[in-house]
Amino acid sequence: MENYCEILKLKMDDYVHSVYSLTKNFPREELFGTVTQLRRAALSVILNYIEGFARRTGENCRTYKYFLNISYGSLKESQYLVDFSFKEKYLNSESYAKLSKLADEIGAMLYKLK
Repeated sequence: MENYCEILKLKMDDYVHSVYSLTKNFPREELFGTVTQLRRAALSVILNYIEGFARRTGENCRTYKYFLNISYGSLKESQYLVDFSFKEKYLNSESYAKLSKLADEIGAMLYKLK
């Protein structure tokens, strides 16, 4: 199980760093809109996972699941923003495919943990 959780964390880390890197190329007028929202949502995925993981033992099992649900919700929010960004032509097909694939993998892994 520890290996599974470590792989999930690495995928989340790759996801958030990819989002940060790709949003550097978004239009300047989106800095306080899509860029900020997408970055916050992507970062929330891993931050809530880590916080929940730290609370996963004993009577805190409900707390762990609570944070997994928040992480999953943030992932879904970021996925919508990735789709939106692609449709607005802020992302090219290759970047969109990479982020979408990674998000789908993370989502499946989080869902399994929930």
